[in-house]
Amino acid sequence: MLWILLTLVAAPLQVARNAMQRGLVGDAGPWGATLVRFLFGLPFSIAIFAVANALTPDATPHWGLPFWSGAIIGAISQVTATAILLMAMSRSGFAVATMLQQSSLPLAAIMGWLVLGDRLSAGVWGGVGVATAGLLVLSWPRRGHGRADLLGGLLGLASGASFAVAFNGFRQAGHSLDPAHPLFSATAALVVAQAMQSLVLTSILAVVRPQALRSVTGAWKSSLAAGFFGSAASACWFGALAMAPAAPVRAVGLIEGPIAAAVGRKLFREKLRVRQWVGGGLTAAGLLLCALG
Repeated sequence: MLWILLTLVAAPLQVARNAMQRGLVGDAGPWGATLVRFLFGLPFSIAIFAVANALTPDATPHWGLPFWSGAIIGAISQVTATAILLMAMSRSGFAVATMLQQSSLPLAAIMGWLVLGDRLSAGVWGGVGVATAGLLVLSWPRRGHGRADLLGGLLGLASGASFAVAFNGFRQAGHSLDPAHPLFSATAALVVAQAMQSLVLTSILAVVRPQALRSVTGAWKSSLAAGFFGSAASACWFGALAMAPAAPVRAVGLIEGPIAAAVGRKLFREKLRVRQWVGGGLTAAGLLLCALG
């Protein structure tokens, strides 16, 4: 049951990383703030992998096509999901966008069932239905704010869809690398993915938006903190996903919602409306059903 502990640690670390990244969006833009997670997190990820490698001297990794295809798909999807999530936060608010990206749960469950052969119980399917209803309530636009709310909701759901693809891609990578040593496989996949993400995103921004790179390096203290929180969170998520299907992992991660609500109120002066509390409650109930299932 180590995956439960890893998930409980990953959730608050992820909220801290998201808060640090949101603070960088104003100057660096969503793609520059996205880069922070990977570029400044890479040294920490390498250190985490070094520890995992030292603890598993008998690991025998298989660097085949299943690993590389899963790692590449996961890396691209994670970059896309992170940038879209930061855009959603600027429109729907920190806490609401965090809950909207939980759409990754029902989508990851279905993808795991279709692609990876995960067995889902009736309880999990019921939880998927309730969580979906909650997400619909959360993303439903207010009267007079239809266009802005609709865009924020769609961005949050799109972020969740991209994270769902990333979760299952990284699960495939971890399973194919060395299924007997899930923590080694998870941290190895993390380093490979972050190296690819850092190289590609830095190269693109250097050409199309060099100001974003200057903003990121100028705020190096905040960038370094976001990188640390991101690497630690990713290592915990990857480890949990290497040990259990994506649906229950994301279900246990439902504690991210109330933590994000508290952070949004404290740091960003956000106040949730009644409808948002109802939608968040339904979503959390659906996630809990998935966990029990």
